[in-house]
Amino acid sequence: MEIDQLAQLLEPPDKSFDGTLLLQGQQSWTLSFAQGQFLYAEDEHHAQRRWSRHIKTYCPNYAYALVDTTSAAPCSWQIRSLDEGISRQKISLIRAKFMLRSLLQECLFELSLCQHLVPSWQPKASTISKTCRSITLSSWESKMTLGKVKAMREHWQTAQLMPFHPHQSPTLRAGVQASQLPVDLPLDHGYLRGDFTLWEIAARLDQSPGEIAVALKPFLEEGTLDLLVIPDLPQDPAALRAAPASTIAPTAAVSPASPSLPERGVPSSGGPPHQTPVAKNPTATRPLIACIDDSPVLAHSLKKILSSAGYQTLIIQEPMRGFSQLIEHQPALILLDLMLPNADGYSVCRFLRDTPVFAKTPIIVLTGQSKPVDRAKARLAGATEFLVKPPKPEHLLRMIQMHLDVALRT
Repeated sequence: MEIDQLAQLLEPPDKSFDGTLLLQGQQSWTLSFAQGQFLYAEDEHHAQRRWSRHIKTYCPNYAYALVDTTSAAPCSWQIRSLDEGISRQKISLIRAKFMLRSLLQECLFELSLCQHLVPSWQPKASTISKTCRSITLSSWESKMTLGKVKAMREHWQTAQLMPFHPHQSPTLRAGVQASQLPVDLPLDHGYLRGDFTLWEIAARLDQSPGEIAVALKPFLEEGTLDLLVIPDLPQDPAALRAAPASTIAPTAAVSPASPSLPERGVPSSGGPPHQTPVAKNPTATRPLIACIDDSPVLAHSLKKILSSAGYQTLIIQEPMRGFSQLIEHQPALILLDLMLPNADGYSVCRFLRDTPVFAKTPIIVLTGQSKPVDRAKARLAGATEFLVKPPKPEHLLRMIQMHLDVALRT
């Protein structure tokens, strides 16, 4: 299926839609949405494998217990488990966010390999917490993910891998012994016993499933290996209750001689070195103001002005890397420079507005350009106010106080 067709298929019936999208074709998929934005996806084959693998990668210390998988609750057991982990502060918001991005990219890639899908939207009242709703993926994030999926699919197609599927498992063909395997086989023999899917092998080796499939393709074509669909992990809640995520994957299949298996890198929940330390909940003092600006000089100047008025400050020089800090600390107001080296300030503003946590947060944009067209673009991007830099201290503080007062009243 073409990416444009897939994008249209995933468009909710309205912007506030709560419920699921059921997609039926070669296999069935259930995609969950909250407030019209993506929250989770599961397929009929490997719902448990996918969940376990992503939890292990992004939240390795979360010892979760499977809630009743047969429950008729309005949201899936994975969402309820995720909500519980966030509510108990066992999973940070940013790690949950990264996990959902990865999971969506994986699911959309598999969907893009399907020839025909029949959609069915099913409204359901959501029972998840407000905090869990804040990790839903904005339309901007979904579009960025679709762009990555398009590149993955093009590589898969160019490499002539369309007969294969990443949820399949490379397995020695019947009658072939491990001792007969060629010395140039690109994987350890422990991965070829029908215990790991291409997704799981790729995660362990920090590669893409396309790279793994390309390396295995000659052996698949000559008949040394097969790609088979393997069963999901146990779905009985008692089988995995309270088991740490790191013990769920069937690592016993890996031979003693196998090399160390690197884990995929996960962004740290800590901030960059230049960040000003702040309390996680700054409401005990004056509100927290975030300053997104790549200029150390202007950032220092803004911090000095804000500190003199008693405000806490969070300095972010790279907005995409600093997004985790914005999510973690949820500032009362954001100062955003439009002229950023690695990002378009208008796009960053639009991205923040599309993120539920910052939908109503005052955003004051700073720029050296004060033309009417610049102001109009800032308004369209969702900016609350427009200020020419460098701002006069009294003007900046007056504007901040005004918008904080308005925010408190709404």
